This record gives sequence, structure tokens and C-alpha cells, in this order.
Amino acid sequence: MQASAFVFAIFEFVLLIFSLSVHECAHAWMASRLGDQTARMQGRITLNPMDHIDPVGSLLFPAIIIFGPFIGFTFFSGLIVGWAKPTPIITRNFRKITRDDNLTTFAGPAANLLLVLIGYLVLVVINYAAPDGHAEVMVAFMSAWRGGVLAMSASSGVQAVALLASLAVMINFSLLFFNLLPIPPLDGSRILRNVLPYNMVQAYDRIPIWVSYLLMFFVGGTIVWMFVRPAMVLVYMALNGL
Repeated sequence: MQASAFVFAIFEFVLLIFSLSVHECAHAWMASRLGDQTARMQGRITLNPMDHIDPVGSLLFPAIIIFGPFIGFTFFSGLIVGWAKPTPIITRNFRKITRDDNLTTFAGPAANLLLVLIGYLVLVVINYAAPDGHAEVMVAFMSAWRGGVLAMSASSGVQAVALLASLAVMINFSLLFFNLLPIPPLDGSRILRNVLPYNMVQAYDRIPIWVSYLLMFFVGGTIVWMFVRPAMVLVYMALNGL
């Protein structure tokens, strides 16, 4: 069982890295479409994780969350989140600075929402196409949501795909809501910054990075889980009604 739990954790880690790469690639692609080629020239319109990984946000922080329980260290109550290297953006290259900056910022969370939809559609296909597909989907989804471990059966290939799709739903919901938090340097902080008065922007920009880390570590998880839980319930109800 310990070996199965470790494989489960590797699934989570790999999916998180991939989802972070899609998120940052979406930022870069949208910025390029709107007139800022900075990220494109730095090779950031790519799904290659090596171009997006942040040592703390993509490796250390997620590793503590995902692999910590194996040594008795629990963190973030099972919520899997992280962040990648920020996409370089020069807003003066945009035609309409505030609008285009907001569109570029929202592109990342929108990409995570797209991955949620893809994961859900994979589960729908398995539900109808695989033998005993509904049971396979529900077990995999609950395993991903509750952090359980599947006991692989003869249809382990189907179970593995269902588990990956379920984890994609949960992880990308987590990234979606986590990145919308108004904590620098998360996407939500950029949106908030664009609507604040000038004097407040100056104060907001002076928030020390260590304060941001503390907020993300000790407050962010609780807030994000308040949104992830009902979102997962809705997906569960949709799958159960198939």
C-alpha cells in the first residue's frame, strides 16, 4: 500500500508540474496575441516544464505538500498547489494596457479551467465506454478527492486514466482558485493592482515577499479549499448523475 501511495503521489506531482506549465504558457501566448512579444522571445510559449519551473513554487513547496506525509509532515490539508516562474510582461507593449494586462492575467486561470473540462470529459468517456465505467469513474474520483489509493484490478489501465483525469480536475481547480488570490505575485494580485488607486498601488507594491509567502502558506490553503470543496462536489454530482 505504501508503494501504491507513492505512485499516487508521483501522479500528483507530475500533473501539477504539467498544469503549471500550461498555465504559464497561456499567459505567454495571450501576451503575444495582444502585442507583447517579451515572453515569446524568451521561449515561454511552450509546455516544456524546464522553461517554467520555479525552484520554490514548482518543486520545493509542492514536494512538501505531496511527499511530506510519507515522513509524517502534513501541510495544506491535502490541497495541491504551487506556482511557476512568472511570465515576463511589458505592459506598454499592449494596445490597451489595463484591458490587455487583465486578459493576459486571466489566461492562466482560464487554462486551468480548460484542463478541468478536459479531465471531466475524459471521465465522461470512460463512464460510457469502459466496462463497469461508472463504478471505475466514481472510485477514481473519490480516491483523487479524498487522497485514497486505488487497489488496481484487471482493468488497471482504465483505472489509471480515470485517476489521472480525476487528479487533473482537482489540481486545476486548486490552481485556478489559488492563483486568483490577491497575494503578490499570484495572478489575483495583478488584477487587484489594476483597479487600485495610484497611492494604494504604491503601498501594495511594497508588500515584502516574505509576507506573501506566509499568507500563501498559512492562509491561502484554507481560503482555496473553501472554493475547491464545492467545485468538487458539483463535479461529483454531475458524474454521479451520468
